[in-house]
Amino acid sequence: MFGSDLDRNKMVRGKIEIKRIDNLTSRQISFSKRRKGLLKKAHELSVLCDAQVAAIVFSQKGKLYEFASSDMKKMMEQCEMYKNGYFHAERLQEEKDVQDLKNEVTVMVNRIELLQLHCRKLMGQDLGSCSVEELNEITFQIERSLTLIRSRKGKVHEDEVGKLKSEIEGTRELVNERTKLHEMFEERPLWMQSRSLESEKNASSSSSACENMNISDVETDLFIGLHRSQV
Repeated sequence: MFGSDLDRNKMVRGKIEIKRIDNLTSRQISFSKRRKGLLKKAHELSVLCDAQVAAIVFSQKGKLYEFASSDMKKMMEQCEMYKNGYFHAERLQEEKDVQDLKNEVTVMVNRIELLQLHCRKLMGQDLGSCSVEELNEITFQIERSLTLIRSRKGKVHEDEVGKLKSEIEGTRELVNERTKLHEMFEERPLWMQSRSLESEKNASSSSSACENMNISDVETDLFIGLHRSQV
């Protein structure tokens, strides 16, 4: 008895390999048992969970076995509708996205065309189809643009004039400094001015003497004929 329990536990715990049953008789017996169990489980699921359940089984010879918790035809139609919606939902979303992009492109193209037409009208082109209101609007925009251009031009001129004034002011300060230095030199006593001049002359004569000494100290070694000391 104890050994049979161990064998039973081993059978329950063991992992059964699922594969085709080779023996025809065993296969038919297994099909009959499992088919009944499947349909029974489907019925239990529909009753316990209040779910719509349908099970369809075809034998090897093509015999039909089925179970439906309600009308099988309606459940098949519902399944077909769900299948179409499930498999085509992504494609429909992609088509919607593509169509939205096309609509956006169309809107952008129309806006670009309107802007190009407006620019041509501002330049005086394609005015034949303009109404009086459009011409007045174009005139207003042109006058406004001219006002902005004049304002910008005046600002640029002011900046240039300010820059020139700064340069002139700098030059004027430099001239004033040089004038003050010249006046300070002129206001010194005559003896200081003459001393400055003599110092400049002495410095000039000293530099000339040094140059002459350097020239006289140089003795050339190249002679034509005999040297005087050897004669």
